[in-house]
Amino acid sequence: MGFVGGVFGIGTRTDRRARVCPVLRASGSENGDESVDSILMIDEVVSSFKSMVEVRDRSYMLRMYRNCFVGSDAVDILVKKGLVTNRRDAVKLCQMMLSEGVFHHVLREHQFEDAKLFYQFTEGHGEKLVRRGSKVSWSDFIRPETKKIDISLQPAMPESSETPEITPDLPQIDLNISEQLYPLDEYNLRLLDNTHPSAWQGPQNRQKYQMLVIGGGTGGLVAAAGSAGVGARVAMIEKNLLGGDCLNFGCVPSKALISAAKRYHAVTNDQSLSEFGISVEGAKIDFGKVMERLRRLRADISVNDSAERFASKLGVDVYLGEAKFIDKNTVEVNGQKLTFAKCTIATGGSPRLPNLSGIKELFEAYHRKEPEAPTIVTNESIFNLTELPKRFAVIGNGAVGMELAQSMTRFGSEVTVFGRSGRIMGKEDVDTAKILEDRMTSEGTKFQLNVEKYVSLKKTGVKNGSFVEMELEVVLKGGEPKTFVIDTLLIAAGRTPNVSGLDLEKAGVKYNRKEGIIVGDGLETSMKGIFAVGDCCSAYKFTHVADFMARLVVRNALFFGKEKFSQLIIPWCTYTEPEIAHVGLYERDIAKKGEVVTVQKNFADNDRAILEGETEGFVRIHTLKGSDKILGASIVGANAGDLISELTLAMNADYGLGSVASVIHPYPTRADAIRASGDLLNKNRLTPTVRSILRQALKLQN
Repeated sequence: MGFVGGVFGIGTRTDRRARVCPVLRASGSENGDESVDSILMIDEVVSSFKSMVEVRDRSYMLRMYRNCFVGSDAVDILVKKGLVTNRRDAVKLCQMMLSEGVFHHVLREHQFEDAKLFYQFTEGHGEKLVRRGSKVSWSDFIRPETKKIDISLQPAMPESSETPEITPDLPQIDLNISEQLYPLDEYNLRLLDNTHPSAWQGPQNRQKYQMLVIGGGTGGLVAAAGSAGVGARVAMIEKNLLGGDCLNFGCVPSKALISAAKRYHAVTNDQSLSEFGISVEGAKIDFGKVMERLRRLRADISVNDSAERFASKLGVDVYLGEAKFIDKNTVEVNGQKLTFAKCTIATGGSPRLPNLSGIKELFEAYHRKEPEAPTIVTNESIFNLTELPKRFAVIGNGAVGMELAQSMTRFGSEVTVFGRSGRIMGKEDVDTAKILEDRMTSEGTKFQLNVEKYVSLKKTGVKNGSFVEMELEVVLKGGEPKTFVIDTLLIAAGRTPNVSGLDLEKAGVKYNRKEGIIVGDGLETSMKGIFAVGDCCSAYKFTHVADFMARLVVRNALFFGKEKFSQLIIPWCTYTEPEIAHVGLYERDIAKKGEVVTVQKNFADNDRAILEGETEGFVRIHTLKGSDKILGASIVGANAGDLISELTLAMNADYGLGSVASVIHPYPTRADAIRASGDLLNKNRLTPTVRSILRQALKLQN
């Protein structure tokens, strides 16, 4: 046919101002070798198409469908009017318009077909065209900044020792959407265009929604997509950036940062390199380019969570604004009242500040971009950095703090981690956490883990490059006061559920500021028909947990399911080096149920680990005495986050460790340590009595 690839933005994210659509004349043949006589802008094609087709109410199987046209009629008209030369080309043209979101099947169950199927135009939903062939973009209002050359089986989750109940939440700073990201270069503008388009129009109030989702992070996106995928009428409301923490401030940017730090460390770790007979000289870090890559990759990935994709491809009505309950079946957003049968609240969580004199005022000053404000960041702002701070401090000794502390140390910052508990990674086994602490210490990270009180934070009046110097005063256990001079402070001291401002009381939804929204095992709140998922209601604050909570809600809310959250088997991983991964119960949890049998295979005995020079860590698996049922496991070492999935699968399928031992693994692999752990358990089960019986059986064969 000769259509240009990506004609309606399909498969490309190039400049939308140049999008064109070739319109074919009768100068070709049926075999698809037609020539293009004229080119029309998209708006002209869509406008012509709308004027041609007959739009009216139609009925089928005793059901009325409002304002729709028939697919085969549209094909007839396109051929008759001469816009295309044959029916096949007409179908291709219509499919392109459907993919772009110009119209959709009335039940969102079909692509475009030359058949007696009903389709409706998507009116008033999405980005507003402000000039012919051009969509409003953040770049219409903000000039991109020029780059500078220089640049269950669910364990108890212990509370962070950094966040007692008196800890205040972060100050509510009223920032414009675009002010949350820095710098506003082409990548962050593209991220904004995807996750909060500047002139997005929500659809006009429609009939009652079968599922309304509040929050567009992982939990909300999965709940909305899953509900729409099974045919429900769905609305999703997000007041900030679609994609939530994971895309914008968490999993995605942090792993890009960690990857860069790991590579730089690999070529500057002289001791490790010399053992392999390798010498690398002159390796340098360009922190500005590290962060630019992070922004580029985040923008690339953001298309999956974009408003346009959810509205035009998945059939979700997307509203960008603040949701407030009016009653148990109604939410207001942007002045519109939306009614629903079922609702999922997925508002996530936010970082919170430690109880420290002066921090609130300095934090607010930095995030308002006041002159001479010191750099105080959370996970929601650290990825805005474009320069490497010389002295980097972290308050918080959990996963987020450790991942970022190790990365910043590897980039060359002088890093100090502060904590109260005397150790890091409070939910992990003591010896597991010690392996990581020792590794980080050897790389240069300093630890102050016996803080009794955080006293004050204040500016010194000195500038260190572009950073405003601060003094952090603490009292160590035993009463010793100590002051640390720093350039940047990262707060990674726990999170608080986002439950304020929703008017949950009007809907009869019970909550508290510490635990968030109160839900039952089926994730339903105190109000029937209203559910909650993710950080706003769960102690398991992981992206993948929010994902599977949302899947559970779709089944329970829309299909009368009885599935229980407590039955989910939840793995997680901290992406330091070495990685720390866990699934199921810890030994301390199992001990309450009976005598624990633990088998452990050290990577020092694994041939692949020996050959790669990465022998830190182990595979540790817990069972109850007299059983090979896997109740929990921890893995410390390279790629632990990938390896833990084998044990998670075995636990989900109820395969015992003996069964895992019978699985053939390629040699040499790290995963073979899992199989070898099963061999250890089988060997331990060979009691003297069993051995005697086996010996007698062998004698009988002679």
